[in-house]
Amino acid sequence: MTELNAGNAASFRDQVRAALVEAQNNIDIDLSQVEFVDSAGLGSLVALRKTACERNGKVRLINPSPHVQQILELTRLHRVFEIVRL
Repeated sequence: MTELNAGNAASFRDQVRAALVEAQNNIDIDLSQVEFVDSAGLGSLVALRKTACERNGKVRLINPSPHVQQILELTRLHRVFEIVRL
């Protein structure tokens, strides 16, 4: 996926939630191929963080592209999510 936007954000969120097994607390999301994210995409990431927090877990955003990293910083979400560079 190269974009996380209003057209696919709800589907993305639902697919990630469906893939979670009961004992899984943490969610790792590879953003290395995502070049664009809008407010709906950010909302889906925040919703997944809420899901993880309800399980006493966290969301890690893996290798966000420079543009996505900039959006995370502009929205201050880089303070909410753990950003991991591998």
